[in-house]
Amino acid sequence: MPTPALTFFPLPDLPLIEPGSGLAALIIEHLGKAGLAPQDGDVLAIAQKIISKAEDCFVDLKDIEPSPEALKLAYSTEKDPRLAELILRESARIVRDTPGVLIVEHHLGIVLANAGIDRSNVNNDEDTVLLLPDDPDASARQLKATLDAHFGIHLGIVITDSVGRPWRLGTTGIAIGCAGLEAMHDMRGRTDMFGRVLQVAEVATADCIAGTATLLMGEGAEAIPVVLIRGLKAGESTQSAKIIVRPADENLFE
Repeated sequence: MPTPALTFFPLPDLPLIEPGSGLAALIIEHLGKAGLAPQDGDVLAIAQKIISKAEDCFVDLKDIEPSPEALKLAYSTEKDPRLAELILRESARIVRDTPGVLIVEHHLGIVLANAGIDRSNVNNDEDTVLLLPDDPDASARQLKATLDAHFGIHLGIVITDSVGRPWRLGTTGIAIGCAGLEAMHDMRGRTDMFGRVLQVAEVATADCIAGTATLLMGEGAEAIPVVLIRGLKAGESTQSAKIIVRPADENLFE
């Protein structure tokens, strides 16, 4: 059986997203303007930032009062005490803190820097930051339901964010939310080219898609927060992105 080809189509010219923006309606409108007609089984990769903006996940640091714990953490990490307080509120635990670096486990289970709190491409106010969505899987399911109903097809949705990784420099995209997509492809029990039984082969499909889409989305002023992917034959799976999060009892690094 031949390996299917995948095609990635960046969606240009989306306007700046504001709280309350009808994200599904904007995506539908601009897919039409770009001449991109979604097909059954296509996947839309959507940057977390526009999900958070539409869901009004903004916080004004001027409204944050640092706790004693935050003041201590700000001193050790050389961070704004108000930001340290917000990171603590968004986190289940601190994984590592050193000058300039604060790695935490977010309440969503994701391990990343600064609890995913970001200032880049938010607005011109240095005191305004953006949090991760409360429930990215729910956001993905809601978008999927609206888009499926409009187009009369079954789509996959992947909500992406950029993170660093242990022992690797740079960032790559991962899936923090998904719907209609097999987030984890379990190949254990199958055989390789030489008949050996695969024992640890689990492919994080949603992360692979997120990482590739991030190449088109960029990290600066590219303004490409949505990418259409064709060739995966998605749209039906009920898996969530949480399936990719490694359970705490399998932690190999602490």
